[in-house]
Amino acid sequence: MADACHDPTSSDGTPGRVLVVEDDASVRRLVSLHLTRGGFRVTEAENAEEAWRRVDHADAVVLDRMLPGQSGDALLRWMRADPEDRQVPVLMLTARATERDRVGGLEAGADDYLVKPFSAPELVARVRALLRRAPPALRFRLGDLVVDTASGRAFRGGEELALTRREFDLLAHMIEHPGRVFARAALLDGAWGMDFVGTERTVDQHVAQLRARIGKGWIETVRGRGYRMVDPHAGA
Repeated sequence: MADACHDPTSSDGTPGRVLVVEDDASVRRLVSLHLTRGGFRVTEAENAEEAWRRVDHADAVVLDRMLPGQSGDALLRWMRADPEDRQVPVLMLTARATERDRVGGLEAGADDYLVKPFSAPELVARVRALLRRAPPALRFRLGDLVVDTASGRAFRGGEELALTRREFDLLAHMIEHPGRVFARAALLDGAWGMDFVGTERTVDQHVAQLRARIGKGWIETVRGRGYRMVDPHAGA
């Protein structure tokens, strides 16, 4: 985990991942440099189509409103209509400074609006504020597996998974702590609560069902200890 004293963090406590969407290469590099120095992990896109392919891996987006082809507003509408990405906070970065432009950007779905030219400290502070305001522990991601606890839905590779309530609760609890080994008794308590009537055999059955839903390799059996959740494609 990152040192919270220095690294702006996402809801899972890791350094925030920021997608910078800007068609001007010099501006894009400058924004990325400031955010990287501010402690963020930064990826870049030069148009809406490229950004759409990368937004699933972002905790926040810095978005230029005037993009070639599809506009920043169009990308924002796509995001707000998508169940996986509608909660990702967006800072709209633009040279258009009139009140009408600012209102239009906010009405399109932006969470904040920063006018060019901007100062590095203000840019970093605004992105930090977006991540602080983001609902905590609502969405968890491991590889291409996404769990949205606010809506009670889970996705893999953009496709929604058909899970029972018990399967969803188990997945949500484990993906919140990737790599941690859970004893069966801990999963009974942590995923379903003390009032849930079940046995360690019940955990084994639900893990088997969940594996069948999400695919092989995501939940490892640690002999004599329990289960842990991993990304089977990490490092591939």
